[in-house]
Amino acid sequence: MTREERRLRLSIDDQIENRYLEVPFEIPTGRAPRALEVTLAYDKDAAVIDLGCRDPERWRGWSGGARSRFAITPDAATPGYEPGELVPGRWAVVLGLHGMPAEPVDVTVTITTGVDAGGVEDEPPAPPPPSGTGSGPGRTRLGRDLPAPDGLTWYAGDLHAHTTHSDGTLSIAQLTAAAAGRGLDFLAVTDHNTVSHHAHLPDVGTAYDTCLLPGQEVTTHAGHANAFGDIGWVDFRRPAAQWLSDVEERGGILSVNHPIQDDCAWLYPVRTGFLELWHISWFLDLTATGPWAYLRGFDGSGTDGTESAPANRPVFLGGSDFHTPDQGFPPGTPTTWVAAEDRTPEAILDAVRHGRTAISRFPGPGEPALVRVGDDLVAVDADGTTLVEGVPSGGTDRRRRVRGDRVTFSAPPERGPYRLEAADRTLLAISA
Repeated sequence: MTREERRLRLSIDDQIENRYLEVPFEIPTGRAPRALEVTLAYDKDAAVIDLGCRDPERWRGWSGGARSRFAITPDAATPGYEPGELVPGRWAVVLGLHGMPAEPVDVTVTITTGVDAGGVEDEPPAPPPPSGTGSGPGRTRLGRDLPAPDGLTWYAGDLHAHTTHSDGTLSIAQLTAAAAGRGLDFLAVTDHNTVSHHAHLPDVGTAYDTCLLPGQEVTTHAGHANAFGDIGWVDFRRPAAQWLSDVEERGGILSVNHPIQDDCAWLYPVRTGFLELWHISWFLDLTATGPWAYLRGFDGSGTDGTESAPANRPVFLGGSDFHTPDQGFPPGTPTTWVAAEDRTPEAILDAVRHGRTAISRFPGPGEPALVRVGDDLVAVDADGTTLVEGVPSGGTDRRRRVRGDRVTFSAPPERGPYRLEAADRTLLAISA
């Protein structure tokens, strides 16, 4: 066994010079060690330092600020990191200097290799699948029977959630059980800056009869974006334009996340064709108008109040950004509905790619929903609500009252987006 201890003194000056600092180490040629263990120690009251790792050939994982230790072996790894052979060559511990003080803080990185380098913690036991979930693709667990175009079905899901593979508190199985218990048909698992969870999704999805979409939240100090699809790791250290290019070339989808959220709003000049318009943070005040103000930037509004055709308007997505039950918001808050041919990852992502989405507060029966069928919108379980047309623009929006439990409105897409509001202006549902 070999053990190296690297002592650093880091401050905001180091962050300014290089936000992602590499601490290199060598794994010599010859017989590869059976395990690698890395620990990080510093005053957490003085700084916030993220933790990750690369080998000579590829990215091996990221745990951000959620962990101070990880281990990698050929057969197992700490969640957030990928198992596999410890190939010889120049490795690096990657430190993300997220929050650094003006005065230097002492940082110690300890790198241990060998048979006794340290174990990989076990995942918590998987909970039993919820009863009555049914089985097989092509069915809607909620049974809402939302009207859909011919050959398609509206499926309920959540496009933003985290597990122990980043900073979530639930394992993949625990998260999936929670989603299935809510009646969701699909769930995107989007852990931060890692794809270590992807290998586990098919088996867990089968066990809980839930379509699990591979994803990753590309996460930086200047904005977050979800990359959907089994497309390999996206290098978050590169410019955002490179993320978009890489994701599209690999056949995936890149969606801007929570564009006006606190200290992680979208600051990049890059726009993608997909937008997490309804993030869980909107539930703090469902009468807030900030997301609509952001969306107006896509419409080419003129100084005279006129608007150009919304050719650049993105596809609208929703995400709970679920991390822990302690948040008080379960998966599917809000719920993204997609009109897909079946309930498989390929079909769900194809529906998103073609803009066949709608968003509601919650998934269950009795909750107002607004779904598109051709040039019409159908308001379901929305009696007494108000259908609002277009992006808010100083009180000039067209408003129509919904009278009945299933009401069809003529609603050309070019005049959208559309939303349902309660009498007190509480947001209930969104459709393009």
